[in-house]
Amino acid sequence: MDKWLWAARFFKTRALAAKACELGRVQAGTVVAKASRDVKVGDMLRVKNESGEFVVEVLGVSEVRGPAAVAQTMYRETDASREQRRTLAEARKSMPIYESTWEGGRPTKRDRRTLNRVRGRG
Repeated sequence: MDKWLWAARFFKTRALAAKACELGRVQAGTVVAKASRDVKVGDMLRVKNESGEFVVEVLGVSEVRGPAAVAQTMYRETDASREQRRTLAEARKSMPIYESTWEGGRPTKRDRRTLNRVRGRG
């Protein structure tokens, strides 16, 4: 499982893929998949990574990591999964962005005093 997830470019390293399996972020059908599980053509997988949650059908198996174009031919994402990721991305874009009031990266002494007063620390 971890080799296939790495070869299909869901994760940058096999270690990250194995860790995701260990944490229960990869499901094969309704069962949480272990890193050592064999992947077969026709398996339905649910994969959660930093890009979102994917529901994919396995179309091909490979143990070597190739170009992204080849990796995309190894699976097919369901339409419902694609639509759900699209709506979540739009919701994230519409969220307000909170920015600091000062321009620089580090607050000045005056800024820190103001922050402390607002936070009730002095």
